[in-house]
Amino acid sequence: MTRKYFGTDGIRGRANGVITPDLALKVGQATGLAFQRGSHRHRVVIGKDTRLSGYMIEYAMVAGFTSVGMDVMLLGPMPTPAVAMLTRSMRADLGVMISASHNPYEDNGIKLFGPDGYKLNDEVEAEISKLIDSDLAPRLSNAPALGRAKRIESAHARYIEFAKRTLPRNMSLEGMRIVIDCANGAGYKVAPEALWELGAEVIAIGVDPDGFNINKDVGSTAPDALIAKVRELRADIGIALDGDADRVLIVDELGQVVDGDQLMAVIARTWQEDGRLSQPGVVATVMSNLGLERYLAGLGLSLARTAVGDRYVLEHMRSQGFNLGGEQSGHIILSDFGTTGDGLVAALQLLAAVKRQDKPVSEVCHAFEPLPQILKNVRYKQGQPLKEKPVVSAIEAATQLLGESGRLVIRPSGTEPVIRVMAEGDDRDLVMRAVDDIVEAVTKAAA
Repeated sequence: MTRKYFGTDGIRGRANGVITPDLALKVGQATGLAFQRGSHRHRVVIGKDTRLSGYMIEYAMVAGFTSVGMDVMLLGPMPTPAVAMLTRSMRADLGVMISASHNPYEDNGIKLFGPDGYKLNDEVEAEISKLIDSDLAPRLSNAPALGRAKRIESAHARYIEFAKRTLPRNMSLEGMRIVIDCANGAGYKVAPEALWELGAEVIAIGVDPDGFNINKDVGSTAPDALIAKVRELRADIGIALDGDADRVLIVDELGQVVDGDQLMAVIARTWQEDGRLSQPGVVATVMSNLGLERYLAGLGLSLARTAVGDRYVLEHMRSQGFNLGGEQSGHIILSDFGTTGDGLVAALQLLAAVKRQDKPVSEVCHAFEPLPQILKNVRYKQGQPLKEKPVVSAIEAATQLLGESGRLVIRPSGTEPVIRVMAEGDDRDLVMRAVDDIVEAVTKAAA
């Protein structure tokens, strides 16, 4: 199956290098043709983050879609989960998000959603890839059948209302001082507005996008600015989104960072108490801390683990009927509300738990003590270092060393020539030794 264009999360690369206007035009045409099913007037919604290259890609895609007879509804800068939600609620045949998520502004990407709001599966991506490489000229629309494009002014208000409705009825955030960092990205308008409408005192940072500063020293991948602001203003909580607002990171009132594992723990316990878990467990990846697994076990809940990537978490959730899952990085998927990770909605679920328990965020969000977890990366140029005999032996020895009290995850990166070596366990020294021994073996094999 071809992976010429699509990676693990849509098409992504350097703007005007990999993601050119020509490619964007062809993706619009190919995807438009792939999703023309039936004789109705087809339509697509397009959202984007705040990168300078977003204009170039957006208009190229508009040309592509309209040239195959699709009407286009432009949302402007909007979070990825908002695009997924609006694709469903506006009965569009297709949704497009132009974003490279937490990458720097020089990169950009194209994420595609089907009419159900879910990201496309491998088979559909393969079909689109074939169409991109084919001669599409004979399949373009004739003059009367060309599509139209228009801006949807109500998109922001619709998403804000949707996000607010995910909270329990009559819940207010009155009395809470919240700092929100929008990473100068897609959530810079809707996230502060939603929190303010819910009654909070809101201090917003990372809300001055200029096309170049998305994710730059702000957002969930750079929390120092948020930590400083929370401490300076003695805020109750800090919330950091990433560039396309599909992941979230929390900072408590003491300035301590709270990761996705702790968020899943808090939401799982709250939903279990309310009888809202569709299955007695949570779905996470192999990178989630063993402390989370033990905490959930103490509640009588399971932890199902998948490969790294929110698409794998979501696939397992859908096939096995779970409604809570996510990643340590802050991609939290709450399938009762949405079809993809949603940073704002996940933060609201946490705020509901804080309000309910009437305790400081530092107490609510320290659900479990994480086990020492050490991750090191080894770069290699070619070959398969993990298949070398000395590496296999080192991994076996480390597994025995950690025994029942630890866990080992060794995997090649899906995006770069890097081997990731992660170990965790009760004894930090043993964990460190296990990682160092494997890293040494992999380094020698890679050389």
